[in-house]
Parts: sequence; C-alpha cells; structure tokens
Amino acid sequence: MKIKPVSAEELSRPSAPFSHAVVAGDFVFVAGQAGVDFSTGKIDLDFEKQARQAFDNVKQVLESSGSDMSNVVRVTIWLKDAADFEKLNMLYKEYFPKNPPARSTPIVDLPKPEFKISIEAMALLTQ
Repeated sequence: MKIKPVSAEELSRPSAPFSHAVVAGDFVFVAGQAGVDFSTGKIDLDFEKQARQAFDNVKQVLESSGSDMSNVVRVTIWLKDAADFEKLNMLYKEYFPKNPPARSTPIVDLPKPEFKISIEAMALLTQ
C-alpha cells in the first residue's frame, strides 16, 4: 500500500512535524485541524466561528487530498469546554446533513489557550 503525505497549499505549513493529511490506500487521514483562519493566521475566540473555521479547514484538506466531506467515515472532535457540546451538534448536522460519520468528542486541554476545538477526520478517497 502506498502512503502519500498531503499538504493543502491554501493552508499554512503546520508548525509541528506532521502533514495536513496522509493518503493510505483508499483512505485519507486528516490531522487535527484547529479553528485558525490560515489566510490571516487569526483565531476567533467565539466558539461557533472557530468551529466553523475548523470544519472548513478539514473540508479544504480533504479536497486537496482527493476526497470531500460526503466521504468522511469517522471524526474525532476535541472540545475544550463541554458547555459547547450542543453548539457543536448543531454545526455537525450542518456539515454532515445526511448519514453523519461516526464520532468521538473528548473534552480536553488543547495545545494553545485560545483553541476551543480541533477536528480530525478519516475519509474514503473519491472514486
């Protein structure tokens, strides 16, 4: 099986040693995407805006990798605050309106104090 790292050109290079995604066989594995607007480098402190940005970053990485949101089979979403869980569920329905992928949502301390969310995904390649 071939393994191919993917870097989405629209997104900035990761500040740590990892790829935005890796294609392995028929799957794309997307690294955790925070709610950073990569065109400006800014992080909105509003949860909903930050979460939308994180979902949009996942979408961009998937599209750069040869997939899309409709092919996502598994998602892990790390939240900083359990109080944001219901807002997350509303956004999740918006980004995955049909056949939502399997999901885990642990509540954790994220690597930067301003991060409220990080999203990782696994998807099938578009055939």
